[in-house]
Amino acid sequence: MMIRNNAQPKGRLALALLLMLPLSGCLWVDDTQDLQSYTREQQARPSGKVEPLPVFKPYESFVYEGASLRNPFRPLVRGTGEREEMMPDDAIRPDMERPREYLEEFSIDELHMVGIITEPGGNTLWALVKDPNREVHRVVAGNYLGNDYGEVTAISERELQLVEIISNGRGGWMKRPRTLTLEEQQD
Repeated sequence: MMIRNNAQPKGRLALALLLMLPLSGCLWVDDTQDLQSYTREQQARPSGKVEPLPVFKPYESFVYEGASLRNPFRPLVRGTGEREEMMPDDAIRPDMERPREYLEEFSIDELHMVGIITEPGGNTLWALVKDPNREVHRVVAGNYLGNDYGEVTAISERELQLVEIISNGRGGWMKRPRTLTLEEQQD
C-alpha cells in the first residue's frame, strides 16, 4: 500500500495564487482622455480669493504696582470703627466632635425629598430622602444632611427645612437656611 503526499502540489498552487494577488491590482489603462479633459477643465476655472489674515494688535505689557493701589480685601466703606464688627461670631460653629451621619456624605443638591410618613396615631412626621445611590432614608427633625452640617429643623407635608453652618469667608461661621421640597411624581 502506497500513500501519496498531496500537500505539496496544493501548497505550491496556493503560493502561486498568493504571489499573483498583488499583480491583479496593477492594470494598465491606455485611454486617459477623460482624466486629461477633467484636469484641463479644472485648471481653466478661475481660482478663488484667499482672505488676508487679520491684523492683530501688538501686545502691550503692563507692570502691576499693587503697593500704590487700594487693598481689594478691605471694605470700601469703613464701619463704625469698632473692631468687633470684623471679628467672627464665636457662638456659631459646627460640632466637630459629633459623629457624622450617612446623609452628610452628599451635597444637598444631590439629595431629593420623595415623600413623608407619619407615625400611626402620632404627630411625628418623617421625611423620605433619596440619596444619589437611589436609596431612600427616613429623616426626622434633628437629623443632619449635606456637606455643610445641615440640621433638619422642621418637616411639613411638602418640604423639609434645615439650617446649614457655612464659612463666612472671614475665619468664622454663619447659618444659612435651606429647603428640600417634595418632588412631584412623573408618570
